[in-house]
Amino acid sequence: MSSSQNPNTHRVHIYGHASAQPKALAEIFEAIHSTEAIAESDLAIFAINPAAGIDQETIALWQALSDYQLPRLVVVNELDGSDSDFDDAVLLANRVFDFLVTPYLVLHSDSGEPTALIDLESLQIIDYTTKPISRRDSDPEHKDLVAEFRSEYLEAIEDAGEDAFEAGLLFPAIPVVISKGIGIDIVKSLIEKVQAN
Repeated sequence: MSSSQNPNTHRVHIYGHASAQPKALAEIFEAIHSTEAIAESDLAIFAINPAAGIDQETIALWQALSDYQLPRLVVVNELDGSDSDFDDAVLLANRVFDFLVTPYLVLHSDSGEPTALIDLESLQIIDYTTKPISRRDSDPEHKDLVAEFRSEYLEAIEDAGEDAFEAGLLFPAIPVVISKGIGIDIVKSLIEKVQAN
């Protein structure tokens, strides 16, 4: 186990196959990369690479932490330059982990590169090609494209109840592209949400 945790932060542990860059994510989120299930954790983040799938060790770690009802989230990394995508990774994770919710979907440029996320709650687009990151209302075509996903997400949130994520009952999947900063801010806000409790 490696540790680069800031002593002033809560205990956040990151798990996942090396192809999903859990060590790099641990550094970004001031967390601890672990290859063992740590029950004394405030949040467990599972990093997955859609092109590599989810290895048996990562599945076993998820299952081991299920008994503790820890807040858990899945970070889908390595979306840049890959033929696999966020949706494929979430479908796979739904089969081997628990049911995941997707509060954000990835938007791509004309060349197919991930550039933005759409927030399914507010329908705002978070554009990571601008500095600083900008938010704007989505176009009607985007609203139509995500309508079914949004409906499923809002229904899952309503069914789970308020604070379900913090209680370890609802598991969000967040798309991340380290090189472009995509999703990093969102994961950090979820870490802060857990730390506030």
